[in-house]
Amino acid sequence: MMIELWHCPDARSFRPLWAMEELGLSYELHVLPFPPRVRAPEYLEVNPLGTIPALRDGETFMTESAAIVQYLVTRYGPTELAVRAEDPAYGAWLNWLHFGEATLTFPQTLVLRYRTFQKGRADAAAEDYAQWFLSRLRHVDRALQQGDWLCAGRFTAADISVGYALLLADHLKLSEHFSPAVQAYWARLKARPAFQAAKRVQKIELAEALSS
Repeated sequence: MMIELWHCPDARSFRPLWAMEELGLSYELHVLPFPPRVRAPEYLEVNPLGTIPALRDGETFMTESAAIVQYLVTRYGPTELAVRAEDPAYGAWLNWLHFGEATLTFPQTLVLRYRTFQKGRADAAAEDYAQWFLSRLRHVDRALQQGDWLCAGRFTAADISVGYALLLADHLKLSEHFSPAVQAYWARLKARPAFQAAKRVQKIELAEALSS
């Protein structure tokens, strides 16, 4: 059976979409308006949580973006996107893979909520969380002093996870505060053919969904 991904443009589901493009996998993409639990209530039959992403691969059903990326690169390997358990960089790889979501993306979701969906209700809180994100981004800057990618001396799934947090930061106009090293890293990520393919396919599928 073909992998199915339920996706909102540039939402957390961009992580697994990008990963599947890097892996060259075939998949069926369902593009939904954000937030789908409000604007596409039929999605609740797929994922009762109403959150994005949702991925179905045969009997496997998952809703956590970083976990889905880890699943894809280990299930459909071998691939340079994964780091094997016996590799000395394995612990760093896992840490960066989940750092992208748990440490970087979380505060940004609150900035998004209060700057976009509930403007004026908590401007001070939004600014606080923006600063929280930027303070934690310094950890990425420190890692990039050692090389172009976060760990293992190559591009891996950890860069996809953290890269999505930078994509969201760009949407929130926080990228103007990136350090030179992080700016250069973001440029390398955006230049990857699979990143660009994921951006194109979500745009095409969204246009088709809106026209149907």
